Amino acid sequence: MVDLSINCGGIKSPNPFWLASAPPSNSAYQNCKAFEQGWGGTVWKTIGEPVMNVCNRYGSIDYNGEKIIGLNNIELISDRPIEVNLKEIAETKKLWSDRAVIVSLMVESKKEAWHDIVKRTVDTGADGIELNYGCPHGMSERGMGAAVGQVPEYCQMITEWVTEVSTIPVLVKLTPNVTNIRYPARAAKAANASGLSLINTINSIMGIDLDTMKIQPSVGGLSSHGGFAGPAVKPIALHLLSQVTSDPEINLPISGIGGISNWRDALEFILLGADSVQICTAVMHYGFRIIDDLIEGMTNWMEEKGYSSLNEIKGKAIPQIADFGNFNLLHKTVARIDQSKCIHCNLCYVACEDGAHQCIDLIPVNGHNKTQVREEDCVGCRLCAIVCPVEGCISMVRLDDAVSTKTWNELMKDFKRENKPLTWKNLAEFQKEHGIVIH
Repeated sequence: MVDLSINCGGIKSPNPFWLASAPPSNSAYQNCKAFEQGWGGTVWKTIGEPVMNVCNRYGSIDYNGEKIIGLNNIELISDRPIEVNLKEIAETKKLWSDRAVIVSLMVESKKEAWHDIVKRTVDTGADGIELNYGCPHGMSERGMGAAVGQVPEYCQMITEWVTEVSTIPVLVKLTPNVTNIRYPARAAKAANASGLSLINTINSIMGIDLDTMKIQPSVGGLSSHGGFAGPAVKPIALHLLSQVTSDPEINLPISGIGGISNWRDALEFILLGADSVQICTAVMHYGFRIIDDLIEGMTNWMEEKGYSSLNEIKGKAIPQIADFGNFNLLHKTVARIDQSKCIHCNLCYVACEDGAHQCIDLIPVNGHNKTQVREEDCVGCRLCAIVCPVEGCISMVRLDDAVSTKTWNELMKDFKRENKPLTWKNLAEFQKEHGIVIH
């Protein structure tokens, strides 16, 4: 039997799938409906300072017939009174004692304001608090949201205000709109946060209509930067997650966020160290019903691989994260084309000829062109395999002995020991000695 239950910084839920703090988690009606369908937890849409939202609020990127590969929003925090939200939070938790109910908070940067909202939140019976230090628009202009998350000192100060009065776990939600996400993460750790949530949305402008010259979303002809989410942000989210989970100074439980649309995406976040995952855009697109596929897909995969709990796979991919200086310079691959699968589209030739290293030839054979790799010139970049439309047609074949290693860091030590300067000539001699193709 597979057990999908998790514990994220002291917050327990029957599965790792939580609604992110966003429109789908805005009310008791929505959160209870999500729980009825099987969601493990919710992060209630951020409550705090009075706001008025505007029309329109969303813009999207569609690509190649697929809707909403990226979603931009300029929606602010909950525009419902704090009292209404707190009442509904308490009611929801009473109805769903086995589900995780986390409350996202954002108020002005005053100790008294944070103490007040935290104490009132604890009184609802909620399982945890998430501090919204990531909102990139609207609230940041008021000195909240990303304006806090972008300054580690502010992050630490406000988190300390919260943790000194909170009796329930506190997660700090980090903004990706920073130079180095490790610094605010370390600040949260120093302030005794129970865990982290990342990433919040990315600053963006979605594009311009070339007929009307309008930027979407348009509010009476005006627009602004907003928060970018959806499938397109997943690679960025995974990178920033890996930055935090591979930092030994942080070592905190993490709720992963950013472009998670299916169970495969969720597993990638868990393999990079996340305890729970939060989902928003996919729910806005397809509804709460996606939880069935999320649970079934993850359960089936784990059964097939022989895992019984998520703790067995959490972080298993982290050891593969390394600095460039630790890559093996002697690792050698070349592209090989399976002619029985080739459809003679010549995309590999065009990509290699114009965009890479000119090591694929077109050879006329029986009225069509055969694509053939000159292996002695192939640098193993893998572009041809990426553009090929036929799965398995182009493979990257390893040619080195799988034993010899030499990293850039080691090479620099060798040069220093031999009193060799780092010059193109000395580097070329090393490459020639080891049969490395120079382009």
